[in-house]
This record gives sequence, structure tokens and C-alpha cells, in this order.
Amino acid sequence: MTPPEGIMPMSIKNLRNSSVATVPTLLDLIRKNRIKNQTIHRGHILLFANIGAGMNINAIVYQY
Repeated sequence: MTPPEGIMPMSIKNLRNSSVATVPTLLDLIRKNRIKNQTIHRGHILLFANIGAGMNINAIVYQY
């Protein structure tokens, strides 16, 4: 089941699997308004999760 569009920003469609670089790349894309309908503001709490090639799994909770 695919989540409704706009619920979770994703970069894999355009950038493919960038493994451990996915989280900082996604944050940068959102901050620069390069992902449609996604914005963050000071005080927001962000949850990032990704699975990369070769058993890399990342989950990060970040307050912007």
C-alpha cells in the first residue's frame, strides 16, 4: 500500500538509493523547497528512516 502523496517526502524516485546519504540529502531538498508540498519550520520534530544497500538502516529523530 502506497501512502497518500504528500504525506512522506521521498527522494528515491529521482535520486535512486543513495544509502547513508539519503537522510541529509532529503533534509537539504526540503529546506531548499525542492520537494513539492513539503516544508519544515523551526521547532518541527522530524523523523527520518531509510534502508540502504548492504544492510545500512538509519532512523533519526531531529528537532529543526
